[in-house]
Amino acid sequence: MTCFFRSAFIGITALVLVLAGIAKKDTPQVTDITIGWKDNILSIYHPQIPGGKIDTWYLEAYCRPGSTDRPWNETTIGHRTELVSINESRTEIKLKCTLEDGVRVDHLIRATRTGVSFDLIAKNPTEKVSEAHWAQPCIRVGEFTGKGADETDDADAYIKKSFIFQDKDDIPDFLPTKDWATKARYVPGQVWCPKNVNRDDVNPRPLHPSPPHKNIIGCVSADEKWLMASVWEPYQELFQGVIRCIHSDFRIGGLGPGETKKIRGKMYLLPNDVPALLALHEKEFPDKTKKH
Repeated sequence: MTCFFRSAFIGITALVLVLAGIAKKDTPQVTDITIGWKDNILSIYHPQIPGGKIDTWYLEAYCRPGSTDRPWNETTIGHRTELVSINESRTEIKLKCTLEDGVRVDHLIRATRTGVSFDLIAKNPTEKVSEAHWAQPCIRVGEFTGKGADETDDADAYIKKSFIFQDKDDIPDFLPTKDWATKARYVPGQVWCPKNVNRDDVNPRPLHPSPPHKNIIGCVSADEKWLMASVWEPYQELFQGVIRCIHSDFRIGGLGPGETKKIRGKMYLLPNDVPALLALHEKEFPDKTKKH
């Protein structure tokens, strides 16, 4: 009888291990994320996602207000970004941006178990008002979504894997959403402007008539096992761009002489579980999830 129970125990244990192996193989596992920055590209590395990394043009531009219907070169404020430090484990990066008007923005970027966090401090050490109202991290998602230049000549194919929360619920709205705008100074693309931001101060691409319900824009991976989502607080706009990119562009709102402002962001990289994403978002950005 003892032998019987021992055999049964061994058999059950073996079955559990087999099932665990299957689950481990078929289910995305969140492992440590690493980061790097070179030539104005912030790279987020994860061995299990399609392409192995997500690149972000960090930063594409700092911008003046009055941008919605104006030539783009009149909106951007020249800047230079420098790498201050990166730790040995490649989980923490410090950058410094110096704008041509004298403003300095310090960036602390950290890899976490759920993505990458951003803590920014914008300072105006000058005696003049700065017109730096917003800035653009340009997230390249072509390879992640399986719709990169090597996969398709259709530069807009990736948008069907991209989402925002446009309707007033917790269900992601995949692009193109209803009431898609098509007219602007520059086309194509799509901009969503929150209620608290002047609609004259966003990207000069087609402006959607509805404000976003949440400050989230994201996409699903090619194998549909992963999702990436970008959030900033405060934020200026959500934007579907024209180089297989998506944006959550952070807001500065201008800086008076000697003024300092703090800005916070997160790029989530998670298994494809929208309720889990929203739970994290609610926890990390409390009271900011539905006030847009």
